[in-house]
Amino acid sequence: MSNKKIGLLSLTALVLSSMIGSGIFSLPQNMAEVAGVEALIIGWTITGIGIIFLGLSFFFISRLRPDLDGGIYTYAREGFGELMGFMSAWGYWLCATIGIVGYLVVAFEGIGTFTDTPSAVIFGQGNTIASFIGSSIIVWLVHILIAKGVKEAATVNLIATFVKVFPLLLFILLALWYFSSETFSYDVKATALNNCVSDQVKNTMLITLWVFTGVEGAAVLSAHAKKRSDVGLATVLGILIALALYIAITILSLGILPRETIAMMPNPSMAGLLEQMMGSTGKIIITACLIVSVLASYISWTMFSAEMPYRGAKNGAFPKVLDKLNENNTPIHSLWFTGLVVQLCLLLVLLTGKSYNALLLISTSMILVPYFLIGAYLLKLSIQQNSPWYIKFTGFMASLYGLWILYAAGLDYLLLSVLLYVPGIGLFLYSRYQHQDGKFNLNKWEKVALATIAFLFVWAVYNAFSNINWN
Repeated sequence: MSNKKIGLLSLTALVLSSMIGSGIFSLPQNMAEVAGVEALIIGWTITGIGIIFLGLSFFFISRLRPDLDGGIYTYAREGFGELMGFMSAWGYWLCATIGIVGYLVVAFEGIGTFTDTPSAVIFGQGNTIASFIGSSIIVWLVHILIAKGVKEAATVNLIATFVKVFPLLLFILLALWYFSSETFSYDVKATALNNCVSDQVKNTMLITLWVFTGVEGAAVLSAHAKKRSDVGLATVLGILIALALYIAITILSLGILPRETIAMMPNPSMAGLLEQMMGSTGKIIITACLIVSVLASYISWTMFSAEMPYRGAKNGAFPKVLDKLNENNTPIHSLWFTGLVVQLCLLLVLLTGKSYNALLLISTSMILVPYFLIGAYLLKLSIQQNSPWYIKFTGFMASLYGLWILYAAGLDYLLLSVLLYVPGIGLFLYSRYQHQDGKFNLNKWEKVALATIAFLFVWAVYNAFSNINWN
């Protein structure tokens, strides 16, 4: 198996499956809760342009530097040094790992809609003992699948991707049939929200970021691609398909029911909308699709999570013990590391009762900086190589979109990410000490960056304690 590679179709499916997880099924309610028709159209326009430039950044980097494997980590390390490379890898790994815990939680919450009753709650919100046991079984079954080889896991993911996209197309076709222009055009500015259109647009940004997380999937697994040229192409194809689905589902939903009604729906809100169009069968279809969707995404995201520490370990950013492949060319120690952390997080979910939404809040905050660094690296690389103007422009626009997302996230999200980045700094320093024969060998800019992070950490801790209700 070790010599088998992933083709363009499977790479595209990995990108698409990574993005289409659970978020799309809650997208109508999530967006209707914060914005009206006018703001949604503007928000999707900004996101569409920004995410396409981000995807094109992966496309161009894969051609300007076809020798680089590992995607987000490798690009940040090459462009901005070992520390920033590690920060990008750590942020991405945490985003992926916490995100896949959320996938398991929401999958069993979906199963609970078929099994739970008011008098007998079995799976609840995915945080019961039954959910913990079921999730744990899936963690180690997927571990075995990926350990047998990335190519085999990618094939399973390809099949699952086709299965979960079909109900989405069914929803869009029915929505076109039931679409009411009168319902759609009512209160396009969402005056009931009591905020301006620009604020509504800003409030949609993190939602759209979450549903596009996974755009880097093909680049992360670039070492396993049959052709390096397929990496960028798969990324762009995945983005275009996902963007079309997201816009269609969000916009058409507002022509089925009023925004205020959709905003009050329980999630997955697509289930309620499809039930409105075709009865109880629609709710069953969407819920079943949700379960298949998040489990398929769990497979691809686990592959991404295992790949990142392995790539980092090869370059001294993660401990040496994670730099090991098994006979199937799978980063087995990194896979074990990821699986054990997921298992620990599931235990914390059981003990604390955290829900899917809380996990996504934490997960999304970790991907902001890594995405910004992708566009920044392309801009730097294109200037260094004197690339054509359109490549420089792509890097500039992707960087601008990254800055906009950081701004739209707000201070609370940024400080939350700092709290989660700091534990990784200790791991980086240990790994650097291990790989550099007992020395840290930090350069001037790395020392400045560490001092800045330390200051932000103190601020973040102070902010966290200030927000605690001590009464």
